Amino acid sequence: MPEISRFFGIVIKMFYRDHAPLHFHAVYGEHAIVVDIESGVVEGQFPGRALSFVLEWYRLHRAESEEDWRLASERKPLKVIQPLE
Repeated sequence: MPEISRFFGIVIKMFYRDHAPLHFHAVYGEHAIVVDIESGVVEGQFPGRALSFVLEWYRLHRAESEEDWRLASERKPLKVIQPLE
């Protein structure tokens, strides 16, 4: 699963040719979540502060995430997205 961003110990990833709806995966230690790119709905459990970081990153980079989803669906190389600072 290609990594598209990394910040504060959180890794954001996307699968190639993954199922709908548009989403990305976030991993923090033993915790994992899936974030719907269109709605921001989160599936899974994350520590509160790490979740707030992921949601802030999502708000800043939603359009870029949508573009990476399109690239992944076409099995093209994904673009690295700027980390949260």
